[in-house]
Amino acid sequence: MAMLLRPSGALSRPARARHPATRPPVPETAPVREGVRLAVDVGSVRVGVARSDPGGILASPLTVLRSGPRGPGKRAELDELATLAAGADAIEVIVGLPTSLSGREGTAAAAARGFAAELAGRLAPISVRLVDERFTTTQAHDALRRGGKDSRARRSTVDAAAAAVLLQTALDTERATGRPPGQLVALTGGADA
Repeated sequence: MAMLLRPSGALSRPARARHPATRPPVPETAPVREGVRLAVDVGSVRVGVARSDPGGILASPLTVLRSGPRGPGKRAELDELATLAAGADAIEVIVGLPTSLSGREGTAAAAARGFAAELAGRLAPISVRLVDERFTTTQAHDALRRGGKDSRARRSTVDAAAAAVLLQTALDTERATGRPPGQLVALTGGADA
């Protein structure tokens, strides 16, 4: 029988496996709502989009849209997102909320909140939720770098990869807590509400 060293230097025998009936029960994960979700990583130049499977298990990068105004009061990416959400029969859309390490919100967070409010008005009755997106772009860059993408190749895909990281975090949070993640974006008053 192999001997193992304990941290103190004393010898010990390996632990024996318990019989399945005597093992402590494995905690079950909370159920996740069925249905496709989209996630959006909003930037000033590009909007990354990710999609989940219908079971809410896995998030995957979907596409990158151009961002920004396209005429007075017109944002083409909102129309494209509405088309994607309808085509996927999405139950909700997650929008990344960029906050500082301390949790404070700056101008980027204000822009994301405004974008989410416009999107909620466009997508109703599909819900829109804001979820903290700290470190999603960094994690996406790291994953793409490990996958062999150089900085030029990463530029065109990192936004969709960041949206996938955001969405996977949201799915995992819902699985762990049994509650939808983040903050629900309320529809504002007016003709669209």
